[in-house]
Amino acid sequence: MNPNALPFDADAMLAGLRTWVECESPTYDAAAVNRMMDIASRALVLAGARIERIAGCQGFGDCVRASFPHLEPHIPGILVMGHLDTVHPIGTLLALPFRRDGNLAFGPGILDMKAGNYLALEAIRQLRNAGVHTNLPVTVLLTSDEEVGSPSTRDLIEAEASRHAYVLIPEPARPGGGVVTGRYAIARFNLEAIGRPSHAGSSPGAGRSAIREMARKLIEIEDMTTESCTFSVGVIHGGQWVNCVSTTCTGEALSMAKRQEDLDRGVAAMLGLRASSNEVQFKVARGVTRPVWEPDAGGMALYETARQVARGLGADISSQSAGGGSDGNFTGAMGVPTLDGLGAAGTGAHTLNEHIEIDSLVRRGKLMAGLLAELV
Repeated sequence: MNPNALPFDADAMLAGLRTWVECESPTYDAAAVNRMMDIASRALVLAGARIERIAGCQGFGDCVRASFPHLEPHIPGILVMGHLDTVHPIGTLLALPFRRDGNLAFGPGILDMKAGNYLALEAIRQLRNAGVHTNLPVTVLLTSDEEVGSPSTRDLIEAEASRHAYVLIPEPARPGGGVVTGRYAIARFNLEAIGRPSHAGSSPGAGRSAIREMARKLIEIEDMTTESCTFSVGVIHGGQWVNCVSTTCTGEALSMAKRQEDLDRGVAAMLGLRASSNEVQFKVARGVTRPVWEPDAGGMALYETARQVARGLGADISSQSAGGGSDGNFTGAMGVPTLDGLGAAGTGAHTLNEHIEIDSLVRRGKLMAGLLAELV
């Protein structure tokens, strides 16, 4: 099957994608995520899938599992996996409206990763419309909490991946159009500083500021960064009244390493942090963790198949291990052949400049279609 013969249309794809982008779906707004799942479910049903809605838990939105008809539906097949939650809060469309500027299209979550999910669905649609029967059954799994580490869906992801021969993840393409064959290990931490309150105007010296303690620890944590393991504090909440010395301050930190043993040492260092004095408290609790996914023979063989498809399309694709976690950390670490970074090209993920290259919708759609057709 020659993917170049499939009539992908970038303008038509962008028009459909716009509906997805303009349905804002921040992770912590379960109702918003579920509205996005409704839109995706309808599109999947129209493409011929049988839909299963999986109720969310831990306060997160639902997930959707879509199975496409196949002559041998029970053999291990291909799992196309993506998330529909984004980091952008409701209202981001005011600052980052969907718009087109030449070959670029902007909008919250368009790159990470609604465009990738949409082009994967379009690839399936194109194959079905052309009467192309894939060698293996195809299942799509759309999840709801990837942007916060997949705390409520990891078990679902791992269970589903264990029943498949391959996992394809249309997260954003790497610079230059590359794909991902491994990802670094990631750990999250919840931080809490506890001080002693007092009136900030009449008796500031009687109190001990939790915010001040957190500020000290922020610097200490980020100064632990080395080439082998990085640390960053990305969230801080503290205080309630400006005229009160703060009693509590909470935060969230992230650590990332290329090797699991380096992350393990980083975790131990974080859990070993102590308060700077006996007059305040400082606590660190480990949050969700993504295991390191190292390239292996199965994953690299999958990459070589994708590379052959790309060459047939007149291009080549490189492979790399990447920072920034994805649910590929879980499936790759399980040993299920996984290929990540199959989504659209673009830059600015998680920012108010998030955008895709519109022509990549067709390029990457054809790559996905070819890969779905070739895998055995």
